[in-house]
Amino acid sequence: MTEGEPEFRQVGVIGMGYVGLTLAAALARRGYEVHGVDTQPALLDTLSRGRPHIFEPGVEDVFKEWVGSRIFLGHDLPDTGVDAAIICVSTPVEAAGHEPYLLNLAAAAEHIAKRCSPQTLVVVRSTVPVGATRAVVLPPLLDAWGSARLVMAPERTIQGQALRELVELPQVVGGLDDESLRLGLALFGGLSDRLVPVSSLETAELVKLVNNCHTDVIYSFGNEVARMTERLGLDPLEVIRATNVDYPRPDIAKPGYVGGGCLSKDPYLLLSAAERAGYVPPLISAARTVNEDLPVHVAERVLTLLGEPAGKRLLVLGWAYKGWPPTDDMRGTPIASMMPVFDRAGVEVLGHDPLVGADVIRRHGGTPVDVAAGFASADAVLVITDHPQYRRLDVDRLLPGSSVRFVYDSWRVLDEDRVSGNGVGYAGLGYQAGETR
Repeated sequence: MTEGEPEFRQVGVIGMGYVGLTLAAALARRGYEVHGVDTQPALLDTLSRGRPHIFEPGVEDVFKEWVGSRIFLGHDLPDTGVDAAIICVSTPVEAAGHEPYLLNLAAAAEHIAKRCSPQTLVVVRSTVPVGATRAVVLPPLLDAWGSARLVMAPERTIQGQALRELVELPQVVGGLDDESLRLGLALFGGLSDRLVPVSSLETAELVKLVNNCHTDVIYSFGNEVARMTERLGLDPLEVIRATNVDYPRPDIAKPGYVGGGCLSKDPYLLLSAAERAGYVPPLISAARTVNEDLPVHVAERVLTLLGEPAGKRLLVLGWAYKGWPPTDDMRGTPIASMMPVFDRAGVEVLGHDPLVGADVIRRHGGTPVDVAAGFASADAVLVITDHPQYRRLDVDRLLPGSSVRFVYDSWRVLDEDRVSGNGVGYAGLGYQAGETR
């Protein structure tokens, strides 16, 4: 790296999960030499053969083209270090108490401290509680080097659109000092033309958390509307459509499940940081409770519609956490909260997802089936995601002659009149068309 305009040729990406994988692909497309680091041998083996372990449009093409020439994979960063090292490790919350688990973050920082030098720009891309970059990442760098170039630049993409959004979305960058910020803007200026410098590491950390917590709150209000219309015998989609038509205020979100690796975790990261600062944000906590309760409520509603659920078969369409844009991501999937409810009631769950493999469905307690076989043998159908394949289902072919008593269409992607025309009950979030047969 020269004294004048900084030049980043070799970039290390530590953690090849969703964030690191997509960033590595985007950087390789921009001409960087990327060194992807991960601790899982099986993951590194499949990636080295150009086969990503995560579905994301465009990523496989990049890896097939550039593995071995621009993309290099291993357990460690190169002995000679890299110009920039970007931390993309997972930062989950513990199941009990939802406290942030930051040991992966600390381990990544220690690895960089051993393999790199004070000239390396260190970037935290992982989502972390406010203060974690300074408290967890900085100390091992200072212990090893005496000084550090450190920035926080949060990842803010959505599954299914990551490669496009990595280039098009503004890149928020906060630095430890002016020099760090200058270098961070130079690095991400090679990825995106839209840069948003902020005044500190902590500001950048909070930007990501505020983004996702705001989304969580917006979705929770739509889910609150659905819980009310269910009791009032009204249609939440009709209410929300009429509310939004040409009304110059923020639109109300449709009801729906809220999952994924970010929205199911990031509110707890923000709550943890806020509580340590002496404030408990009631709205963020309440929104998370509403959204986490929805899958359980739907599962219990399905049991009610089944009548005597023990021994019944339920076809569940959609096991990933969402259907559009399509993904195979199981983090925060509604089915994880639903399965204990179905298990306790003695319901046999049949499963289908266009992208989630049969082995994953089995691990979650379902029996994999194709759509036609599922309809033929099920007593009821629960549509969890709005995958385009489910929007195209021909219910006039699938329902006649089946034992299906009702369809619970969470996202209302099926034709209600056609379902009802086959003598089958139809329901959705906050809505029921009529009696089940």
